[in-house]
Amino acid sequence: MNSARRRILLAGGTAMLATSLSACGTILYPERKGQRSGRIDPSIAILDGIGLLLFLVPGVIAFAVDFSNGTIYLPGTQASAETNDEIQTARFKGELTEEKLDTAWNETYGDAKPFEVSQLERYPIRNQSDISSLIGHLSASNYARS
Repeated sequence: MNSARRRILLAGGTAMLATSLSACGTILYPERKGQRSGRIDPSIAILDGIGLLLFLVPGVIAFAVDFSNGTIYLPGTQASAETNDEIQTARFKGELTEEKLDTAWNETYGDAKPFEVSQLERYPIRNQSDISSLIGHLSASNYARS
């Protein structure tokens, strides 16, 4: 085999390998790291599948890395955010004060709250599905841990 043909094959193989390895969720969506479950993102699964078809080992590695990092899952579709089993709400009459929040936290969790009121942010909530989508969004951005 002449050297020109060898270089072309080597360059083509390297390009295909680099493409299959770089076309995974960990590189495309690093902000998704840390998700534990949810709906699988079809575009990432297809890209990982192409890597699996072209090169068996890199494709398997791409799937393994995406599943272990959680980047193959669509943001906001975690099981805990979809099923409202773990969501607890508290309603307050009047203005939310430090004392009211301390009482509600202590009644719910049995100990002192691990934050200050000044660290809280408010979001408009109209119904239970707003809570689920907000928790999913914050969890996907690693802002809140569910």
